[in-house]
Amino acid sequence: MRITLMDANFLKLGDESIMSDEKLLIVEDDMDIRELTALYFKKKGYDVWTAAEGYEALKLVKKEKPQLILLDVMLPGIEGFELCKKIRLYTDVPVLFLSSKRDPVDKVLGLEVGADDFITKPFDLMELEARVRANLRRNSMVLSEPNRKKRVFTYNHLVIDLDSYDVFVRGEKVSLYTKELQLLILLVENQNQVFSAEQLYDLIWGVDSFGDLKTVQVHVSNLRRKIEEDPSKPALIQTVRGFGYKFNVQKKIESH
Repeated sequence: MRITLMDANFLKLGDESIMSDEKLLIVEDDMDIRELTALYFKKKGYDVWTAAEGYEALKLVKKEKPQLILLDVMLPGIEGFELCKKIRLYTDVPVLFLSSKRDPVDKVLGLEVGADDFITKPFDLMELEARVRANLRRNSMVLSEPNRKKRVFTYNHLVIDLDSYDVFVRGEKVSLYTKELQLLILLVENQNQVFSAEQLYDLIWGVDSFGDLKTVQVHVSNLRRKIEEDPSKPALIQTVRGFGYKFNVQKKIESH
């Protein structure tokens, strides 16, 4: 498997850093792809760690606490989808799958197990970097905005603590992946406003991401399964046919 960006071109880039203090974990069993990708991001100023298989990757996740993980699907030891589920037990940082699998079912499965993006091989390193930057930026913004502190939204069986970013359904804490949490917060803070799938994708994943609108559909479906009384008949996150989605309330939710 070859990366499409010409090796000679990026090796001539020099040591100019675009970002600093961002820790990246690359989990890839193909040595050429792993080393080439690591070298590219190191030249861009990232602190890069690598692993060739799943168990080694899990150790690095717990020890080094990377801020973003690039994860191959076909891995020895623990395959990528299962590894992603294990990673989510320890961290909510962005996980971007790198895979030669092109079947839409594989992409949906990747998103369902907690990935934030799914990139097919061969990939261009500059495009990959753009996705990495977008996910790091989005993750940083949603978890650090000061105007979201000390607020709790309560509506029927749903409680969202925007200080701790905890979500409770019928008094039980619910585990949400980062993008699911970002999506829920956006919809709750704009109650009854209809967002198209395109708008949600731009706001949550960023206009400089390169995915598709199926990503939004998968995350909405996952979120409904976790917070709705009856996910087959969603009362909170409703589909407005022909337009998009909205968080439906009869009376405006107030924070306290």
